[in-house]
Amino acid sequence: MSKLERLLNLTAALLDSAVPLTAEQIQRRVTGYPPERSAFRRMFERDKADLREMNVPLTIAPDPDTDPPVDGYLINRSEYVGADVRFEPDELAALHLATNLVRLDGAERGLVKLGGGAADDESQIGLIPFDDLLATLVSAAAGQRAVRFTYSDAERTVEPWRLSFAKGHWYLSGWDRLREDDRLYRVDRLDGPIRDVGKAEHPVTNTSDPGSLRGWELGDSDPVAAVVKIDPDHAAWAHHVFGGVEPSPDGSFVARVQVRNIEAFRSAVITFLDHAEIVSPPAIRDDMVRWLEAQS
Repeated sequence: MSKLERLLNLTAALLDSAVPLTAEQIQRRVTGYPPERSAFRRMFERDKADLREMNVPLTIAPDPDTDPPVDGYLINRSEYVGADVRFEPDELAALHLATNLVRLDGAERGLVKLGGGAADDESQIGLIPFDDLLATLVSAAAGQRAVRFTYSDAERTVEPWRLSFAKGHWYLSGWDRLREDDRLYRVDRLDGPIRDVGKAEHPVTNTSDPGSLRGWELGDSDPVAAVVKIDPDHAAWAHHVFGGVEPSPDGSFVARVQVRNIEAFRSAVITFLDHAEIVSPPAIRDDMVRWLEAQS
């Protein structure tokens, strides 16, 4: 098990408990610790130090069920992210550990991907970019606050739900009040200041993980159904690129995808050279024609 997974388990357990947990209880309940007592103690001491480094409010208090009293550990939910919390303990743990500035490499300061190394090598960590803009969005998500910003030259009012790092970029998912739908935004394309505009109102729903989406699905535009016709000898590659194809009566194959990012979709189709053709919709087909003419 990686260090990230163990810290997530520990943080979630301490958030979920109504009373302080002793070290012995933590060793039994939290997955990822070794059974041998001295090895557990060394690992647990390092984990406590890491949590404190990330400003997790780790409290030490006597366990009321022990006689004589034994010190236990607890994380106060209200101190952790505020009194009004919409997340479950495991979600809170993931949010905090995924978005905290910590210094583990002794030099740089950035968002640390604690599980970046191999499971048995906790010295390997990967740094992910983090800045004040992201901190503001994380705070808004944790505090159930709506924010306003400019994106694609339009003003958006959004209730942030989730921040994800995928494919080299940060993505924000949340409820767009103007469009009355959930949307995905690439954070580095947000313009201007982010302004707090009051309490979030829409319930949080399941959102897509940007890491599992293909390039043409990563966008905040309304999805457009596109159809691509592929030559038979390129069906296997089409299945890999588009995630599935279906046979056509003329012997060719057809891919049907939902496009939110036309540029990324165009790039995918171009990899087939003259072995694929955009059948519909006309707007996306015409965009491809214009682009090809501009290259000649």
